[in-house]
Amino acid sequence: MTKEELKIQILTILPTVSFEETGEWLQVLVAAEDWKLFAQQLHASAELQFDYLFCLTCVDWKTHLTMVYHLTSTTYRHNIVIKIKLDSINPFIETVSDIWRTAEFHEREVFEMFGVNFLHHPDLRKLILPDDWIGYPLRKNYEDPINMIKL
Repeated sequence: MTKEELKIQILTILPTVSFEETGEWLQVLVAAEDWKLFAQQLHASAELQFDYLFCLTCVDWKTHLTMVYHLTSTTYRHNIVIKIKLDSINPFIETVSDIWRTAEFHEREVFEMFGVNFLHHPDLRKLILPDDWIGYPLRKNYEDPINMIKL
């Protein structure tokens, strides 16, 4: 499916999305409150069949955070990138670990490193750092007193 064909299919699912016209893959901008239902529909759609989440990460822009999801269809071999803007003070979003099982560990990593709270996640706890670790090491405002890294 071409980018234009993907856009048409995606707009039938959620008409409020917008698109970024950069990069090789179609980039879809979605509101956080629309994410869960949209994700379910992307996965269940017979025309799209986005059955594989192969990357989930977060970007700190200092003013806000952006969740980034890379999806592919193993049936049709098309890809999209979903971007969702979050508040940097109290970032939260619905989990998609019940849709794509690979999200479970990715969400735990983003929770630990960026402080994003994934609502209804089955096991949201630290994955790498000790339980008593304070702060979010991949945030740009994180201060490392030992290495004195400033971004």
